[in-house]
Amino acid sequence: MITLEEALEIIDRILESKRLNHTQQLVFSQSWMGQTYSEIAENLGYDFDYIKEVGSLLWQSLSEALGEKVTKKNVQSVLANYQRVSTKTPASPLITNHKLEFPSGPVPLNSNFYIERPPIEASSYTEIEQPGSLIRIKAPRQMGKTSLMQRVLAHAKQLGFRTVLLSLHKADNSVFTSLDKFLRWFCANVSRQLNLTPKLDEYWDEDIGSKVSCTLYIQSYLLAEIDTPVVLALDEVNRLFEYGEVSEDFLPLLRSWYEDAAEIEEWQKLRFIVVHATESYVPLNINQSPFNVGLPIKLPEFTVAQVEDLVIRHGLSWIGPNELEQLMAMVGGHPRLVRLALYHLANPPQGKLGGMEGLIQLLEDAPTIAGIYSNHLRFHLSQLQKSPELVTAFQQVVNTPVSVRIEAIAAYKLESMGLVKLQGNEATISCELYRQYFSEQLSDKN
Repeated sequence: MITLEEALEIIDRILESKRLNHTQQLVFSQSWMGQTYSEIAENLGYDFDYIKEVGSLLWQSLSEALGEKVTKKNVQSVLANYQRVSTKTPASPLITNHKLEFPSGPVPLNSNFYIERPPIEASSYTEIEQPGSLIRIKAPRQMGKTSLMQRVLAHAKQLGFRTVLLSLHKADNSVFTSLDKFLRWFCANVSRQLNLTPKLDEYWDEDIGSKVSCTLYIQSYLLAEIDTPVVLALDEVNRLFEYGEVSEDFLPLLRSWYEDAAEIEEWQKLRFIVVHATESYVPLNINQSPFNVGLPIKLPEFTVAQVEDLVIRHGLSWIGPNELEQLMAMVGGHPRLVRLALYHLANPPQGKLGGMEGLIQLLEDAPTIAGIYSNHLRFHLSQLQKSPELVTAFQQVVNTPVSVRIEAIAAYKLESMGLVKLQGNEATISCELYRQYFSEQLSDKN
């Protein structure tokens, strides 16, 4: 009989780019050792139905890849037979260098370059299954918020839920000129994505106001017409923060719908995912906090182990511990910055060096306008320049090799931008890239 380690290697080979995620690996490993779904759920601290669903999808994927039915009971014999047959023919190497993807925008659902950050994915999947739930995904830009949102929506679809995705950056500027206009845009888009005819005029009544009209429209029309749970995902909610009159009414309205689910059965059908970039806190009044209800998901940077995983997936076998340390000293574990570096190292532009020399050159150029991070750095510079007090506070961090105490609100905003890390009341620079770039760009600022 084959070992668990051999079984996992076989699965990686047959699934190719659809590698098992962290939760699937745990379910497979414990199933292999004879654990029941109830025991697995208890061991991992997950809901039984969720573990059962993970297992069902796992066996389905293996069945499709192998061309025969795979179940929890027969998986050991099926993989053992697969190994016997495959050893009679020339072995095909495990794929480690998949087709490269330039890291731009959300990571596709079928991508080999999506890195899970346990227990975030599993917690999000479990939460979205709860009636009337709300998940808030927040992080600085390019940290993977939309990629996570898309995976939660995909999980919801697998459960038979209806899904609606509204990206606020796609809305015309005129939509935000008044609350009434925004709510009508909101209801019309939700209706169409649910394949329902918009009937706004039947429910809109200026005497009771647009917020009540919108609430009645969703409860009495949309939710009444839908038999299954509905997941409503709002991406780029930070755009609302630019329009104070709209956001000050709409965000509390969302909160009231979430709270209504505790008492009104119809609202329990609706689950929310709210995604926003934390940089948008910078122009906000500190007392105008966005949501503070539901399950908060704050996306962290990648760990060393997760960056090592990405290195392997890019086929960069020459990157060892020393090279990894140099790269992470420059950019930390920022997902987009790490992936951008690995992409260029795995696919050097014409005229650029590869291998170790390529890494040295990439790190030398990184904090300059000729480097691969110039757009990222210019964005942060433009954000800082909108707030002179932030420039002053950030200069203290940039010019101090150790942690330094800065004014509390400035510290909060700089952390929201991803530029500093806070330990207690003191701040340190997030990575060497920011220190080198901003030490020069802010050197003549007061």
